[in-house]
Amino acid sequence: MTEAKIGIVIMHGKGGSPTKNVSTLAYLLAEKGYLVKNLEMPWSGMRSYDVDVKTADSEVESALNALKEQGAMTLFVAGHSQGGVFALHFGATHTVDGVIAIAPGGNVGGQGFRGRLGETVALARQLINEGKGGEQANLVDFEGSKGTYPIPTTPSVYMTWFDPDGAMNESMAIRSLKPSMPVLFIVPTNDHPGLLKVKQEMFDALPKNVHTKLYEPKTDHLGAPTEAVEEIVVWTTAIAHTQ
Repeated sequence: MTEAKIGIVIMHGKGGSPTKNVSTLAYLLAEKGYLVKNLEMPWSGMRSYDVDVKTADSEVESALNALKEQGAMTLFVAGHSQGGVFALHFGATHTVDGVIAIAPGGNVGGQGFRGRLGETVALARQLINEGKGGEQANLVDFEGSKGTYPIPTTPSVYMTWFDPDGAMNESMAIRSLKPSMPVLFIVPTNDHPGLLKVKQEMFDALPKNVHTKLYEPKTDHLGAPTEAVEEIVVWTTAIAHTQ
């Protein structure tokens, strides 16, 4: 068990849920004495972008406040895949003690997303300009193994998530982080080729911090949360001891 109460908010990947790829991570950290909130985020398979980024920020803030009320003295946000990009965004815009980005993916600023979703982004912008931002429209998301697929949301909500220069632009989120924000950047050795290609570029762009670290567990994209448990414990405990 950890000596001091450490709180951690965990966020799953695109189309996932708290009971899928991050469930073992949440369980094992709780077993080690961590205070854990394993959230269902707006990009889950059930929610399908039901709220905008600002509301999602508020959901994470509420979870962090609940952890504080339970006695957490050091607070972290951890996300897998799309949750990893969101964790970087959150760390750049909110106060936490550290960010854990596990196999971060879903960078809407990347060329792949710009190419596949460009027409939909343009449509969403047009509908907003026509005063139809609150009406459901024919909008799509993209995921490597599925390709493009429809999502039931409105143009106004859609643009907060898919604006290529918005919150889920990973490069912009990284550049917005303060040097005081440590990041555990986890990229498994058998991650998706596109994510491995940008691994070093993204890590090198992180602001310099003595605790910022690249960790490369020997596993694939989906196995990364479980394989990273021990490293997450070591890293968060070291930061907690500096508080």
